[in-house]
Amino acid sequence: MTVEHVSGKHVGHIMLYALSTCVWCKKTKRLLNDLGIEYYYVDVDLLSGEERAEAMRIVERWNPSGSFPILVVNNKSSILGFNERQIREVVRL
Repeated sequence: MTVEHVSGKHVGHIMLYALSTCVWCKKTKRLLNDLGIEYYYVDVDLLSGEERAEAMRIVERWNPSGSFPILVVNNKSSILGFNERQIREVVRL
């Protein structure tokens, strides 16, 4: 699966599953960028075939409804949707 990396302050493994056309996904990326946090992301709608299927299996494991964005933190917890307060708590800023 094609995963993008954004450099910044390391606060754990932050993985964002997003859609390229989703306004809430864009807001989540913007917040992480503004906070200067290192994270990884994949725009699931830009994947195809088995890569997209694999990404959707992961998304549905964290959020059975399959909605976006999903921010997975250290493969232990997740934040569903754009929730600035929760994101700030996770990155301790």
